[in-house]
Amino acid sequence: MVPRPTNKSVVGLRSVFKVKHEIYGSIEKYKARFVAKGYSQVDGIDYADTFSPIARYSSIRLILALLKQMGWNIHQMDLEISFLNGVIEKEV
Repeated sequence: MVPRPTNKSVVGLRSVFKVKHEIYGSIEKYKARFVAKGYSQVDGIDYADTFSPIARYSSIRLILALLKQMGWNIHQMDLEISFLNGVIEKEV
């Protein structure tokens, strides 16, 4: 934890809960997400770039098809861990 600079704003967080139902109305599962209130950010002040960690299934299928056609191997790695130990050169 570090102290917040006085000239910077803080983006709030909130929890989003959802109940997924099966076809016949019974509860299938409970889902929860912890999200940032991105609507409180101002372009150019709070952020300069936008990132989306979601991949479309059609993109994944395309990459897998290319891997198979070219005879390449695929390796999976967890990229979230890399940000925990990385050195950040700019202010976040």
